[in-house]
Amino acid sequence: MPGPVDTRPSSPSAHLSPNYTRSLFPQAPAFTLDTFSNQDFIVKDFIDSLSDTAVPSNRRSGPSSQAFDPRPLIRTFEHALNRLSEVSGDLESREIELSAAVRRAEAQHTSNAQSLGCKLDETIDSFRQLDSSLNGNSHEDNDFGGNAAVKIGEKLEELDRQRVRAQDARFLIQCWLEVSERGELYLLEDMRRQASGERKVRCAQIARQLLKISQRLDPQSWGQVNGRKSGANGVNGVNGNGSSHGQRHNTREIVEKFSETLEKDLLTQFDEFYRRANFDGMRECATVLQDFGGGASVIGTFVNQHQFFIDRSQLITEEVGGDVETWERLADPDADTPGVEPSLQSLIDEVKIVVQEESAIIKRAFPYYEVVLGRFLQRVFQQSIQQRLEMVLEKANTISTLAFLRSLQAARSYISSLVDDLKAHGLTEHPDVLSSQTAVILDQQFDDLFVPYFVGSSYIEREKRNLEELYSSLLFKFTVYHSRRRKVPTTFLASLAKSGSEMLASARDAYVERLDSSDLAPQQKAMLLRVAGLKDDDNAKRQMEMELSEQDGLLSTVNAKRMLRWLAEAVGRGLELSGGNETPKDVAALLELLLMHMGELYIETALDAANDAAAAQENTKNEPDLSYLENLHSAITMMHLMLTCINTVLIPLAASHITVRREMEKTTNLAMTQMEDKVNLLMQRTIDVTLTWVGKVLATQKRADFRPKEEAGGGSWLELLQTPTCLSIFNFLTRVHNLALNALTPSQNLTIFLTEIALGVRTLLLEHFKKFQVSAAGGILVTKDISKYIELFKGWEVESSFQPSLEVLTEIGNLFVIGPEALRERLRGKVGSMGALWEKGDLRPYVTRRDDAGSVGVQSVLNAL
Repeated sequence: MPGPVDTRPSSPSAHLSPNYTRSLFPQAPAFTLDTFSNQDFIVKDFIDSLSDTAVPSNRRSGPSSQAFDPRPLIRTFEHALNRLSEVSGDLESREIELSAAVRRAEAQHTSNAQSLGCKLDETIDSFRQLDSSLNGNSHEDNDFGGNAAVKIGEKLEELDRQRVRAQDARFLIQCWLEVSERGELYLLEDMRRQASGERKVRCAQIARQLLKISQRLDPQSWGQVNGRKSGANGVNGVNGNGSSHGQRHNTREIVEKFSETLEKDLLTQFDEFYRRANFDGMRECATVLQDFGGGASVIGTFVNQHQFFIDRSQLITEEVGGDVETWERLADPDADTPGVEPSLQSLIDEVKIVVQEESAIIKRAFPYYEVVLGRFLQRVFQQSIQQRLEMVLEKANTISTLAFLRSLQAARSYISSLVDDLKAHGLTEHPDVLSSQTAVILDQQFDDLFVPYFVGSSYIEREKRNLEELYSSLLFKFTVYHSRRRKVPTTFLASLAKSGSEMLASARDAYVERLDSSDLAPQQKAMLLRVAGLKDDDNAKRQMEMELSEQDGLLSTVNAKRMLRWLAEAVGRGLELSGGNETPKDVAALLELLLMHMGELYIETALDAANDAAAAQENTKNEPDLSYLENLHSAITMMHLMLTCINTVLIPLAASHITVRREMEKTTNLAMTQMEDKVNLLMQRTIDVTLTWVGKVLATQKRADFRPKEEAGGGSWLELLQTPTCLSIFNFLTRVHNLALNALTPSQNLTIFLTEIALGVRTLLLEHFKKFQVSAAGGILVTKDISKYIELFKGWEVESSFQPSLEVLTEIGNLFVIGPEALRERLRGKVGSMGALWEKGDLRPYVTRRDDAGSVGVQSVLNAL
C-alpha cells in the first residue's frame, strides 16, 4: 500500500520520476530522458538519490550497530543500469530518426537553390536583352526596342508641337477676327485677368503678333491716327475687317491700347509685389514685361522709385559744409591731407551697403538681373555720386587749387575702393566672382566720373599752376630782396646776371598781379600770403615796399625741402590720378618747373649775388668780407637734393618714353652744369680775393721788421712771437678756412679750394722774403713767421702732395739764422733732397738778403751757388 506523500523540499530523488513515491519496501528506480535533459541535473545527486531509495527507511532509522547490507544497493543499481540501457536505446532510435530528417532537408535545400539559380540566370539574360534593345545595340532589327521608343517619342513631340501651333494659330485667328470685326479683344482680356504668369506672357506674345498681322493686313490703320475710317478692301483682296460693307476698326490703336493696359497692370502689380517683398511675383511680372521694350519700363520703375534715390535727392542738393579748419588743412601745402569730404564719404558708404543689398533682390526679382543691376549702377554713379562729387570739387576750387587737387585725389581713391569692394563682394554672383559684364560697367562708370578732369592737359596744368603759386609765394621775399640789388653790367657775366635779375623781376611782378587778381579766392590768397610770410593786405603791391633783412636774401635748406616735398606730392598724385598714360610728359613739365624756380630763380640767383659780392671784394681797401660763402653750403646742398630728386623720382618715371627721358637728362645736365660753373666761378673769385688781400698785407711789411735794433737794455724783440703782418695774415686765413669749412664741408671741393689758396700764399711768401734785408736777429723773426704759416697750413685739409713743399719755407728760414760754415754744409746736404723743387740758383736771392752777405764766408757760399 503506498505511503504518505512527501511534502518536503525536492531532493535529488525527485529527478528519478515525476510520479515517484516512497514505499515501505524498496522499488526499482524509474526515470526517463527528460530526467537527464533538465539543466539542474547533477550526477552526484542522481547517485545519492539511488542510494537513498535502496535502503529501507526502518533500517536507516535503526541503531548504527547493525552490519552493512550491500544487497539493496546492488539490486537498486542493477535496476538502474537496466533502465539506463533502455533509455540509451530510445535515445539512439531518436538520433537515427533525426539524422534521416536532416539528410532529407539538405537534399530539399540543394534542389531549391539550383532551381532559384536557374531562374536568376534567366532573369539576367532577359534584362540584358532588354537593355540591348533599348540602347540600339541589336543588329537584328532597328525598328524595335529602344530606337523604336525614341522614334515614337520624337513623333509624339512633333505632333504635340503641331497641335500647340495649331491651337495658337486658331486662337490668334480668333483674336484677329474679334479685333478686326468687332473692335474688341475679349479673349485676350480674359487671358489678361488670369493670375498665371505663363498666361500673361502668352498674352503679351499674342498682342505683339496681332500688331504684326495688323501691319500686314490692315495697313490703313497704320496710316491714320484718329478714330475709325471706312475704306476699300485690304491687301490682295482681303478686307481688313472681313466685310466689304462693314465698319472698319483701327486694329493698330486697339491692340496698342490693350498692350499699354497690360503693361500698366503689370507695372502696378510689380510695384505691389515689390512693396510686399514677393520676389516670385516680381519675377513673373518682369518676365512678361520683358516683351515690352525689353523690360525697359519695369527696369525704370524699379530704379526710379527706389527709396535710396528718393531719400538722397534732397541730400545731394545740399551745400557742401565742413568745418573751416578742415578746409584750411586741405589748402595748407605743409599739412597732411585730411581725407575725403565727410558728406561724400557718407554717400559712398551708403552706396556700398545699398548696392550689395539690392543686388540680392535684383537677382531674385528679375530673370535678366545683370541688365537691371547695370542700370541701377549707372543711376547710382551718374546721379548720386557724380552730382555730389561735382559739388565737393566746386567747393574745393573756391578754396585753392591745392584743395581742389587733394579733394580730387581723395575722392578718386575712396570711390576706387568702393569699386574694388563691390567687385570683391560679387553682387548678384555673391559669394562667387563678379561677372565680367558687371565688372566692365563698374570700371566704365568709375572712369566716366573723372573724365572731365583729365581731358587733354587740364590736370597737369592745374598741378603746374599750384606749384607755381606755392613756389612764388615761398620765394617772394627772396625775389624782392635780390631784385633791389643794383646791377651795373660791365662784363659779359655781369650782363648775364642782369638778364637773370630781369627774369627775377618779371616773376615777382607776375606773382603780385596774381595776388591782386579778382579770380583768386580769398582763402587761397590768405594761404599764399601765409606761405610767403606776409601780412594779409588787400594790396599786394604795397607788400613789395616792406623792409627786408639780409636773412631774407639767403638760401634756406628748409625751404628747398618744402619745395621738393610739394613736388613729390604732385608727382605721387599724378601717378595715382592720371593712370600712367601721360606720365613721361607730365614729369617733364614738372622738371622744367622745378629747374626754373628752384634752379634759376633760387639757387642761381643766390650764386649770382655771391659772385657779385666776391667781385666787389677784389679791389676793396679793407679786409674783404667773405660772408657770402655762407650761402655756398646751402646752394651745394640744395643742388645735391634737387639732383637726387630728379634722378630718383622724375627721370625713372619717363623710362617708357626714350625721347622724353633723353630730353629730361639733357635739360638736367645743362642746368646743373650752369650752376656748377657759377659755384666754380665763386670759388675762384674767393681764391683771387684771398690771395689779393694776402698780397696787400704782405706789402705792408716794414723794412725794419727783420732788422731789429739791438738796444742797450737787451733784446726786447726776442719777446715778439711773430711780426704784426704775419699775425694779420694768420688771422685772416684762419677766418677764410673756417668759412670754407662751413661752406664746403670736408669734401674734395674743400681740399682743392684750400690747396689752391695754400699754394698761392706759399708763392707769395717765397717772393716776399726775397725783398727784405735780414739781420742775424731778424732771421729769428723770419723763422717764427714761417713756423706760424706752416702751423696754419698743416691744420688745413689740403692735398697730401702739398705737405712736403712746406719744408721749403722751413729751409728758407734757416738760411737767415745759421753761420757761413753751417750754411755751406746745409746747402750741400739739402739741395739734393730739394732738387725736384729747387735749383742751386734759386737759393741765391735769399742768401744775398743776409746782412753778412758781403763777408768772405757767405761770398764763398754764393760762389758755390
